[in-house]
Amino acid sequence: MTACIFLAGASGAIGRRLAPLLLENGWRVFGSTRSADKAAELKKAGVEPVVVDVFDADALRNHLYEIRPEVVIHQLTDLPYALEAGQLTAALARNARLRDVGTRNLVAAAVHAGARRLIAQSISFIYDEGATPHKETDPLLPVTHPVYGETVEGVLSLERQVTEAPLAGLVLRYGLFYGPGTGFDAPIAPGSVHVDAAAKAAELAVTRGERGVYNVTESDGATSSDKAIKAFGWDSRWRPGTAG
Repeated sequence: MTACIFLAGASGAIGRRLAPLLLENGWRVFGSTRSADKAAELKKAGVEPVVVDVFDADALRNHLYEIRPEVVIHQLTDLPYALEAGQLTAALARNARLRDVGTRNLVAAAVHAGARRLIAQSISFIYDEGATPHKETDPLLPVTHPVYGETVEGVLSLERQVTEAPLAGLVLRYGLFYGPGTGFDAPIAPGSVHVDAAAKAAELAVTRGERGVYNVTESDGATSSDKAIKAFGWDSRWRPGTAG
């Protein structure tokens, strides 16, 4: 029987780049979406769609128990295309809830289904002021921060839940995305990462690395990704068609 992966957020910017990599490696990929229209797109791409809302804990639990994935990948976000400023404040609040409550439901469902590994998307651009490049052990912004405090709380909740779960939990702290599907053609800030390289890191983390937190950004002096490079053999310059 072909081993299965459950990819939460399969129709998102990273999910669309990651699913083909997993399929090429021989995995049977089940991908979640809340939209029936996007489910058709996933099926066309070779992904077995699962229409479910991560906030529906019972439905999510039942779906994962039926699938019995070896690996669960959490790529769920709720942010506007190109980080449109007019929508961003409300989106940050939704995203924080997703990282907290949505992650809790997904971790519980993964454990109940017997998954052995969980890989989750986090962010690397909320480090507090201090010497750079930032390493994973550096402090994040305080939860009292007037703009990003709620975001920090959501990130801390996600990372704690994933790394403390009774399976191998890996957190990928991605830089700001650019590339297809993001609304940005080039890096928009220090510590960015191309979506294809970000997807590659998740693919590598399926079989490499140990429980913990990993920065996944370009090496431009803002953030150190040495841990991911060493653990995964990851290269921020990776694009489809390159070796590795």
